[in-house]
Formats: sequence, C-alpha cells, structure tokens
Amino acid sequence: MTDDELREGLREHGYLEGDFVLRSGRRSRYYLDKYRFETRPDLLGPLGEQIAQVVGEHEPNAVRLAGPELGAVPLAAAASLASGLPFLIVRNEAKTYGTSNRLEGVFEPGECVCLVEDIVTAGGAAVAAVEALREAGLHCRTAVCVVDREEGGADALARVAVRLRPLFLASELLGGGKPPENGMVEPNRRPC
Repeated sequence: MTDDELREGLREHGYLEGDFVLRSGRRSRYYLDKYRFETRPDLLGPLGEQIAQVVGEHEPNAVRLAGPELGAVPLAAAASLASGLPFLIVRNEAKTYGTSNRLEGVFEPGECVCLVEDIVTAGGAAVAAVEALREAGLHCRTAVCVVDREEGGADALARVAVRLRPLFLASELLGGGKPPENGMVEPNRRPC
C-alpha cells in the first residue's frame, strides 16, 4: 500500500467532523477515530509495516516496542509482527490484582524501547507512558505515531528527550498543504 493509499484509507475510515472533546480536554471540529482504522486488517497491516520501518530507521537499537493501552496496542502488535521485535503493553496504571504490573510483557532493565502511539495531540499520554518505561529502567528516546495532530505533542515529548516520528501530520492527512515547520531541535540522546 502506498503512502497516498494509506493516507486516503485513514481519512476515509477514521475522519469525523463535529464537536469533539479530545483526551487533552481541548475541543476540536474534527476527530480521527483510531478504532475505525485500527480494527481494519487492510489498514492495520500496512500501518504495522510502516511503523516497523520507521523504528528500524530512527531507533535501530530498540530491542522491543511499547504500546500504551488501549489504542496503541493493536499498532504495537502489528509493528511487532512486521519487525520481529517483541512488545510491551503500558497500562495507564498498575493493575490491582495478580502481578500488579504497570508494564505487561517480558523485559530487562537497561533495554532500549521505542514507543508506539496512535494519535498524538498534546502528548500527555505519550509522556506518561515514557515515564512508566523509564521508571522500570528502560531507555526510550523515540516515539512513532500514526498521526501527529500538530498541537504540541512533539514539543511535550522533546521536553522529556523523546523525538516524535509521525507517519502522517494532521495537515498532510487532512489536505491542509505543506505542514508548518515546528523548529524542534533534536533532544539530548540517552544511551541505548
């Protein structure tokens, strides 16, 4: 599937217009419903392949992926299948039963992990996931998302030394022309 075909598929199956409140609390005239495109194998497979390619190019030291619950888990699984890298599930909070884990899956402290996200707006959920990974002793300096809404998420991640690598910018996906330059500088590198 070409980038143009994938872009069109995301727009056709995930783009909604109306009055929406986003996770960040902001209001928006449009919404990108990740579940409408993540539950389609014809889109999920190519998204996993593209995410795996970006991880290989921009975080070749990663030995596993990590997807925050719930929306990023199918993407992390698809990218895991495409790349051969195992993945972790980052819970919003540690479960109160069984193993009481915040991170689900097997890992060793000190490993380099690449965060996989669905749609990044302000970046709060992605930053919280990075913090959970680091609290467990993992290194995370790169995040790959399907769509960056270009509303501050890349800057929020940069403040915690994580570089956001989107497959698509909202301005590109929605036909708004060339995306604005964000002027973001490369964050300080952590060893992986």
